[in-house]
Amino acid sequence: MRRALTLGLVAAFLAASAAGSAFAAQNLLNQKAPEFTLKDLNGQSLRLGSFRGKVVLLNFWATWCAPCQVEMPVFAAWQRQYGPRGFQVVGISMDDDPAPARHLVERLKLNYPVAMGDERLGARYGGVLGLPLTFLIDRNGVIRARFQGETDVKVIEFRVRTLLAQPRPQEQSQAR
Repeated sequence: MRRALTLGLVAAFLAASAAGSAFAAQNLLNQKAPEFTLKDLNGQSLRLGSFRGKVVLLNFWATWCAPCQVEMPVFAAWQRQYGPRGFQVVGISMDDDPAPARHLVERLKLNYPVAMGDERLGARYGGVLGLPLTFLIDRNGVIRARFQGETDVKVIEFRVRTLLAQPRPQEQSQAR
């Protein structure tokens, strides 16, 4: 009986923590994306704020995540297709070791920056409890969409195209 009660309390705590993280992540919608500066897999500085003025697809992934490996080549194709229109993909590997992440990036021929993430960065984005986790950030640095787990890439692409159709920040100020 005592063991069942303890297990029940642990399960309730874990469920509440997961619900709290999901709530925190949902609260990020329509808020400024948490800023970060990391070193990418090539040792270059990667600062989210440097992409202001672009639509950013921020993708948390790991090498062991099968749905991640399916969507990453699609994101690379979008980088080629939509990049000239002000689109930028940023990958964040949640692997513990950069070596397998580097290998996968090379194997998939990814054409966008990838950096190593950690629990602290994940927590700033509401907790990374499942992968893939993708955020769409508008040209002003505001999170406009969040996709958790395996998602139909056509749904994500529709949102990307919608954000790209909105005027760039300098175009908005000129229109006033």
